Amino acid sequence: MTRIGVVGAGAAAAAATYVVDSALPSAEVTVLEKSHGVCGRAATRRRGDVTYDYGANYVTSDDERVVELLTETLDSDGLVEVTEPIHTFDADGNVSEGRDADGRKWTYRAGLTQIAKRLLGETDAAVHTETRVETLVRDDERWRVVDADGGEWGPFDALLLNPPAPQSAELVRDAEWDSPARTALADATEEVPYRTVWTGVLGYEFELDRPYYALINPDGGHDVGWFAREECKEGHVPDGQSALVAQASPRWSVEHYDEDPTENVAELAELAADVLGDGRLADPDWTDHQGWRYALPDEGVRNGAVDDAAGEDLYAVGDWVAGEARLHAALRNGLDTGERIAHSL
Repeated sequence: MTRIGVVGAGAAAAAATYVVDSALPSAEVTVLEKSHGVCGRAATRRRGDVTYDYGANYVTSDDERVVELLTETLDSDGLVEVTEPIHTFDADGNVSEGRDADGRKWTYRAGLTQIAKRLLGETDAAVHTETRVETLVRDDERWRVVDADGGEWGPFDALLLNPPAPQSAELVRDAEWDSPARTALADATEEVPYRTVWTGVLGYEFELDRPYYALINPDGGHDVGWFAREECKEGHVPDGQSALVAQASPRWSVEHYDEDPTENVAELAELAADVLGDGRLADPDWTDHQGWRYALPDEGVRNGAVDDAAGEDLYAVGDWVAGEARLHAALRNGLDTGERIAHSL
């Protein structure tokens, strides 16, 4: 029996697993995810009746195959479109119209994590959450994986790596794998630059009326890079309430990453009040937060190193492999990689 291991349950890994399961229905696929949920930075939380996407905000219509996957192949029940535009703001907080370059924008009533949940739900893959992988072992032309509790998984005929590039680089560098491909992939993966993003979520017991879904600071001069109104997503926020997702700039995020979260959220709320022009926003009724140390890759990994590793049945997947820090790019990379694995096996 063909056995395939997957480290990480992000969107790319879920897409690859979906393709492999479809192409090789007799294969046994095991997914190991360190957190308690799936879909990586396409993350969703709920607070009472409020649902919010606090990492990636939506998936765009920029890739035809991904559009077909979401709207035709998978169950589209609960898929919702954000129709309000995206405006911009400058370093001084001045808001202007115009930056709706993303085409159509989709999420789900239950949040973006539905993408991975639905992809994996269509497969027979065994998904093990709260399982942190620590060591990769290559022997007898197959792969084994050891987790943080000493548990061993495999052997696998092929292994997929879906963590962010810095974490994948550490796994590869420390792998028990005697091959030039190990050093080449570790070196290439370590070179991928990442932006850090600290996110605050601000909830209010009143409606916020604005002509836009989100505001983006394109020049990077402001302490906040992005404000998004979750009430613009059908089913996310009850009538009479508002929820803002405030993603700080990379510079601010690095400077404040290890500081008191309460103070960080309070500062982001003050900035929201200033930019959106409503003093009430400085005093949210509830808050949440999340730090993403490895949020967005600024470049892709060198393809040669990825190809050499694939020659030894180790496949890297994710937006950092696709070379574009967008959810549709991660999904497309997963679909393509899944086909490559199926063809190889």
